[in-house]
Amino acid sequence: MLPLVFLPDTPVLLAGRGPAFAKRRALLEAAGLARLALHEGLPPAGALDGPRLIFGAGLSDAESEWLATAARVRGIPVNIEDVPHLCDMHVPALVRRGDLLLTVSTGGSAPALSAALRAWLEGAFGEEWAGRLEEVAALRAQLRAEGSTPAEVIRGVRAHLDATGWLAPAGAAPAR
Repeated sequence: MLPLVFLPDTPVLLAGRGPAFAKRRALLEAAGLARLALHEGLPPAGALDGPRLIFGAGLSDAESEWLATAARVRGIPVNIEDVPHLCDMHVPALVRRGDLLLTVSTGGSAPALSAALRAWLEGAFGEEWAGRLEEVAALRAQLRAEGSTPAEVIRGVRAHLDATGWLAPAGAAPAR
């Protein structure tokens, strides 16, 4: 497995219907994809010529087979929800906190473990982490603008994290 993060401008196509389609649509829209093409049912073959990723959800077995084959012929990674043998990729369990994205994957071998770890991460990394990421990003930008080397930027960010205690083990008092 190799986890990848696709940027919002990546062309993505979602085909399907029903609750599975709605669930996958919500996930892809939450990712902020600016070029998400939606097709109720199967798209026309020509619609597969632009996307870089293809998702199918709520399709019949025959439709799923067609979509996966059509995507693969074009060299486009495909995910057919709940049909692992038709997938080139899968979507891990996700926790979003602004631009902070935490993921968990068991490669499909233990989805209940992924769900349990996602729930734990949601508790361990609350909504405040969106602001914390912005704070660290601003610090990084400031250090770079001041001419710090990459190693100095890393040291500066780590010093800030140590000083805030954000990553201190549970029960440990934050450094002041």
